[in-house]
Amino acid sequence: MKKTGWTLFFVLVLSALVLSACGGGGGSAKTRPSVPADFAGLTDPYLGQADAVAAGEALFKTNCASCHGDAAKGDGPAAAALDPAPANLQNTAAETEPAYMYWVIHEGGAAAGLSSSMVSYAGILTEDQIWQIVTYLEATYGK
Repeated sequence: MKKTGWTLFFVLVLSALVLSACGGGGGSAKTRPSVPADFAGLTDPYLGQADAVAAGEALFKTNCASCHGDAAKGDGPAAAALDPAPANLQNTAAETEPAYMYWVIHEGGAAAGLSSSMVSYAGILTEDQIWQIVTYLEATYGK
């Protein structure tokens, strides 16, 4: 009887260690990094502006679609060569605030604790152009 008790105890402890090593079995939900204070209070200056949505769409197709795909699902032609795969921006737009997307586009994936394949567009696009992309994503896929 005592041997059975120790065996049960050992199995329970081992199970707890395995679960904690695997993240506790919390499912597949990704946790997104928090937006730093420098970006957290930002709001979309182009919210609701149709011309900004159109400009953002053109900028997205030129700068983002090769990785994120034309429909922003993370399935662009370059996506197959990237590990991790590019984010599904339909989900990102639906689940985050504009400041989050602006921050990741501006600073790049590595600075945001995400994929290092996502470059910083700070020196490539103007702040207005980045906001236009965010406006397009929000208008097309956002809440």
